[in-house]
Amino acid sequence: MRRPDDCTLTPGQVAIIRREAERALREAGALGVFPTPVERIMSVANVEEVKEDLLSPGLLAKIRAGAEMAGGLLKRAVSKIMGLFHASAGLVYLDQSLIEVKKRFVRLHESAHGFLPWQRPLYAVVEDCDKSLDPDAADLFDREANVFASEVLFQLDAFRDVAESRTFEIWTPVRLAKQFNASIYASIRQYVSKNHRACAVVVLDMPGLIEGDGFRANLRRVVHSPSFTETFGDAMWTAPYYTPADEIGRLVPLGKRKSSGKRNMVLVDRNGVRHECIAESFTQGHQVFVLVHSVKTLTTTLFLISA
Repeated sequence: MRRPDDCTLTPGQVAIIRREAERALREAGALGVFPTPVERIMSVANVEEVKEDLLSPGLLAKIRAGAEMAGGLLKRAVSKIMGLFHASAGLVYLDQSLIEVKKRFVRLHESAHGFLPWQRPLYAVVEDCDKSLDPDAADLFDREANVFASEVLFQLDAFRDVAESRTFEIWTPVRLAKQFNASIYASIRQYVSKNHRACAVVVLDMPGLIEGDGFRANLRRVVHSPSFTETFGDAMWTAPYYTPADEIGRLVPLGKRKSSGKRNMVLVDRNGVRHECIAESFTQGHQVFVLVHSVKTLTTTLFLISA
């Protein structure tokens, strides 16, 4: 079973967050402006970024102590902190060592804590780490902020609409990432999660050499389009890692290669029907993305009911 993540909000919850994201874009005069002007979103959320590095010696301890003295609730990070929202002061702090596209997402995530009217009063200080910013965030509070950040960053359905006018392939979201000033990881997830096709992306960590297996690439997550889940279910790829002996593992680019090229693959759906699929991979050096989509139903299953 998939863990709760920002893909598992109910349709009603997603609709509410999308309305708030559209409101933020409209109030900021940013709807249809590419890439999304994050500073304008922060302004309408009434938050301001402090340029001092969040990891500066003593800064985090000082903020925590101030919140506790004031009697406010503190939402602590469980691993390395990347961003912080000081609600009462309306201030955002970042780990300044993050790459720029990651900073953009963190700024929008922190802005969500300030903009969503039911979130801002909950905590005096909110600390966000890789666990709360990752799609696997189990906390509803953070899942809502992740969806808000994604909807604002990708301008609601604008990314999907632009992508639909282009060839369906792994290179489409990779190229659009620059236009939207987003990470490749986030762009590929957006590409698949809102696609009308039956498609999925298997996200792997970079392969590590293992004696005997050649390499192992640990599974990071799998993202399905709605029609893929409807056809194949949500348990297509569950192995903890993949090797050159696996169909997915054989698609991992090695050496200086960025892609495996397109290859055929057959998947069997939840009713036993076989589907011809095309799979291709891409790596930017941090993760490996294997995009799979169904192109043709090969066989049908006949069910005979005896009298």
